[in-house]
Amino acid sequence: MINRIKCIGVLSSGGDAPGMNACIRAVVRTAINNGIDVKGINRGFNGLLENEYRDMDKNSVSNIVNVGGTILYTARSKEFMTEEGLNIAVNNSKKMGLDAVIVIGGDGSFRGAKKLKEKGINVIGIPATIDLDIPCTEYTIGFDTAINTAMEGIDRIRDTSTSHARCSIVEVMGRNAGYIALYTGISTGAEEILIPEKKELASIDSIITRVKIAMKKGKKHYIIVNAEGVGNSYELAKKIEQGTGIETRATVLGYLQRGGSPTCRDRVLASIMGVSAVKNLLDGKQNRIIVVKNGVVKDIDIDEGLNMTKGILTEFLDTVEGVESK
Repeated sequence: MINRIKCIGVLSSGGDAPGMNACIRAVVRTAINNGIDVKGINRGFNGLLENEYRDMDKNSVSNIVNVGGTILYTARSKEFMTEEGLNIAVNNSKKMGLDAVIVIGGDGSFRGAKKLKEKGINVIGIPATIDLDIPCTEYTIGFDTAINTAMEGIDRIRDTSTSHARCSIVEVMGRNAGYIALYTGISTGAEEILIPEKKELASIDSIITRVKIAMKKGKKHYIIVNAEGVGNSYELAKKIEQGTGIETRATVLGYLQRGGSPTCRDRVLASIMGVSAVKNLLDGKQNRIIVVKNGVVKDIDIDEGLNMTKGILTEFLDTVEGVESK
């Protein structure tokens, strides 16, 4: 197909994720190598509302593949989700001469992209969120870096928890999805993993009982990995200490999980997905999401992707049950 794409915009939206810069780099360089002009939209959809962009060249993305965060900055925009704001964004996109917009972000960002699509703007979504909570893909940019960062933190906390014979609660990100907690909990040998999808397992009485039993059996520490969506870790620590008499401390890893240099996996897959997004446009495709299925980078229709639902795989829950201390 003859390429009719002459100019594209690229933006990052929602929460930042390590690997976004690697993806931006891949998009910009692949586009320029194929004769397409690129405009970097600053601060997500806000940049479309306020006409805040920069013309990108190959030097614009030099030396960023190893850098966390996003050079285009990111933000959430309530105004964009209104009809008036959306119309402003569409008009500005046309004034910029954009033939398509590549949106790097999470589920909320894709819903914003869908609104652009409904107004006639061709969009390509690239999943980037540390939470791994986008239903249509088995990989999201930033997840691998986040879980490795959290894993290292939990390993360190275990050392001091063992030295003091403490119960330690480590809170990781995941307001609505427990993937970070599951991966880090399993990889660090946590005695307990609390996730939003299984809140019923997080009753304080049952946790207190399990801590008491473990310590009576000779455990020198007790690590609980708690996804933020389950509940307040500091309050949980107080109740466990009161109920068991065991010194209990809570540590919230927080935004530490978002930052830092991306892992090799995040750099490579972010680059592959960025290249794939531009190739979709070169092939004349419209309104797609770049996804990973069975380890392979593919593309699906944006409406199809947003209509999917996602749950925790049984194999993860079976693994937690199989290795937990009883």
